[in-house]
Amino acid sequence: MERIKQAIDRARAERGNAPTPPVKPEHAERHRDSPPQTSAKPVASDVVYWSTKTIATDPEYLRTRRVLTDVVDDPAAGAYKVLRTHILQRMRANSWTTLGITGTREGNGKTLTTINLGISLAREVNQTVLLVDFDLRRPRLASYLVEEKLPGISDYLLGRVEVSDILFHPGFDRLVVLPGHESVLNSSEALSSPTVVKLVEELRTRYPDRIILFDLPPLLVGDDVIAFAPIIDAVMLIVEEGQTTRADLRRAYELLSGQRIIGTVLNKADPLSVSHVHGYY
Repeated sequence: MERIKQAIDRARAERGNAPTPPVKPEHAERHRDSPPQTSAKPVASDVVYWSTKTIATDPEYLRTRRVLTDVVDDPAAGAYKVLRTHILQRMRANSWTTLGITGTREGNGKTLTTINLGISLAREVNQTVLLVDFDLRRPRLASYLVEEKLPGISDYLLGRVEVSDILFHPGFDRLVVLPGHESVLNSSEALSSPTVVKLVEELRTRYPDRIILFDLPPLLVGDDVIAFAPIIDAVMLIVEEGQTTRADLRRAYELLSGQRIIGTVLNKADPLSVSHVHGYY
């Protein structure tokens, strides 16, 4: 673990890691799925899913995929709480609402980290969260939550469905998912297309107080993340203990040199549980 931390510190130093300038918040617009506004501003805990379908999740199915549940002794929950606090502090300080999550290569745990971070964030009483599967090369975020195959982003990009048709609520309070479904050819072009740019802006402005987490493809397998990163506020990098090399980490920081990196997560460092998020730098 110390070797990875030293490599992260070295990569940051080479990159410069300049402080991130604050970003102006978007104008507020009422959530389509929220109750009608009254003179008092509703809190996120009052959200009622009127038009977003709810799909029941099986706790045992979730546990076998290392997804956080309501089990009080879940060893991963504490680590994700720490990560949640770091993320909330940075995002609120800069008025950010959109965060892309990527790993250096396949298998670093970026999809599971996206889901569990989203669940942990949504446990904050006044925080709603949207998970978006933008790994158009290998979309599988929804498969961690439900067994059934669901329509998703690929269907929306082909004009088969509207976004409202594919959003679903997986039973966690204040959490909604926009699944991916099928792989998309020319995925990097799709992620930087006017259609996706418009979609991201629509999601950002329709729910101005909500945090949106985008599960992105691995950084070093193509140019998808580089194409998409300028559209969102910040990026979080997942590295894997014992697998991510110094060369990969250095290359990852080089590719993200023009983007805001909110932090780097060292994953799978605890030999007792591969679901632990061990460090945040």
